[in-house]
Amino acid sequence: MRFKGEFTNKVDTKGRVSVPASFRRVLQEGDPDYTEGLNPRLVVVYGNPAAKFLECYTIAAHGELEDRIALMPSGSKNRKMMERIYSTHSQEVTLDDTGRIVLTAKLREKIGVTGEAYFASNLDKFQIWNPATYEAEERAEVEEFFEEMPEDFDPMQLLDGAGV
Repeated sequence: MRFKGEFTNKVDTKGRVSVPASFRRVLQEGDPDYTEGLNPRLVVVYGNPAAKFLECYTIAAHGELEDRIALMPSGSKNRKMMERIYSTHSQEVTLDDTGRIVLTAKLREKIGVTGEAYFASNLDKFQIWNPATYEAEERAEVEEFFEEMPEDFDPMQLLDGAGV
């Protein structure tokens, strides 16, 4: 299963926000310890200083990422940076009984979230954004990409190598 769609949900004063229902099903599938009646877990990564969003992984997908990092040369600068971004600066979070997670003050401050959070799917992970930041930056990037393409450009070309 993969994450699909986009959603905007309210964030309460304690930082609680509902994870979209369709995302919850993917989190259940991606949590090897999940059983009916329990709440699924995910990993929230906040370590990329250039990112204006939080990256959220299933437990399994984050484990695969950690496995790839572990294959990097021990002690190398690149490995240290990847460890810091994806391990040190991450949190394992469990959904509550109503499907919410808590975005701590530190996480909300990093991405500038106050009253609403925007959830954007990215196949094996999803991102949480300030809705205004997403609108201004990501949508503009997509529009710019298409403006650079010929009028008859079909994005499916990118999958077969015939495109950009």
